[in-house]
Amino acid sequence: MTEMAALAYGLLATFVMQSIHRNRREARANPAILTLFAWGLLGFSGALGVILIGYAGLKALGGIA
Repeated sequence: MTEMAALAYGLLATFVMQSIHRNRREARANPAILTLFAWGLLGFSGALGVILIGYAGLKALGGIA
């Protein structure tokens, strides 16, 4: 299940980044929905990073079996 989530996240992130890059290259403004997805991915990535670092810290300190 984790592999499918990672694949879906990767595909969505790739689509968003490619769309933003293409719009910048063609000197067009990004649609509002694309900006919202980009901010959502940024927030999700940050939150997931903090959660995983916290988990690793607790596991290293023996807080989680």
